[in-house]
Amino acid sequence: MQACAKTDVGVIRQVNQDYCYANTNSEGLLPNLFIVADGMGGHNAGDYASRFCVEKFVELVRNAGSGIASKLSFLESAIRETNEQLIMKAAENPELEGMGTTFVAATISDKYEMDVMNIGDSRLYLINEDGINQITEDHSLVMEMVRNGELKKEEIRFHPKKNVVTRAISAIGVVIPDMFRVPVKKDDIILLCSDGLSNMIADSEIYDIINSNCEDLEKTADELIARANRYGGKDNISVVLIKIE
Repeated sequence: MQACAKTDVGVIRQVNQDYCYANTNSEGLLPNLFIVADGMGGHNAGDYASRFCVEKFVELVRNAGSGIASKLSFLESAIRETNEQLIMKAAENPELEGMGTTFVAATISDKYEMDVMNIGDSRLYLINEDGINQITEDHSLVMEMVRNGELKKEEIRFHPKKNVVTRAISAIGVVIPDMFRVPVKKDDIILLCSDGLSNMIADSEIYDIINSNCEDLEKTADELIARANRYGGKDNISVVLIKIE
C-alpha cells in the first residue's frame, strides 16, 4: 500500500484550518489509518479543533485494548470520546467556543475491506476502472437541498451556501458519524479530501487527474492542489491518496 497526505492554505485564506493524517503501518489494533479534518470557528478555533480531534482520535486508537468487538463499533466509540474531549476543551477556554470540525477517516484490512466513517462534508472517493465513486455522503445544507429535489448535485459547487455543514464534531454536543464497509481491490485509489478540493474541481476532473498520474501519488496530490488553487483556491485544500497493492 502506498499513501501520501498534503494540505495547502489555498489562495484566499490566511490560516490553514485543515489537518490530515496518513499512516500505512499499524495504528494500535488498526492495520493503518487515514484522516482528513476541516476545522471551523473564529480566531484559531478551527485550526485548534481539526488538529485536536485528529490527534485525540489517533491517541485513542493507539491506546485501545484488545477487546474490540468490531472495527466499526470501535471507530464510532473513539470518535464519540474525541467529541466529548473537544466539548471539555471548549468549556475551559471561551475563545474556543463554537469550534468544530468535519472528520473523514478510513482503515483498510488485508482482506481488502475498507472501513470508513465521516461527519460533515469532507469526502472519501473510490477511484478505479469503473470511474470515481463518492462513498461518503455530505452532511451539508446543499446536500439536503439535493435530497429534497431543490438542487442538482452538479450545482453544489456553485451554490452560495455550499460551505454550510449540518453535522460536525463540535463543542455543542456529541454527534454520530456515518459508517461504511466497502470492498476494495488491487490498484484501487482512495481519495480523502476537504471541501477546498471538491468545491473547486468537478468529480470528473478529479478522476482525470488521478487516472493520468496514478503511479505517482505525490505528483497527483500536488496537481490536485495546484488545480484547485488555479480555479481560485477559495478554501484550504487537503488531500490524502492511497493506492491499494
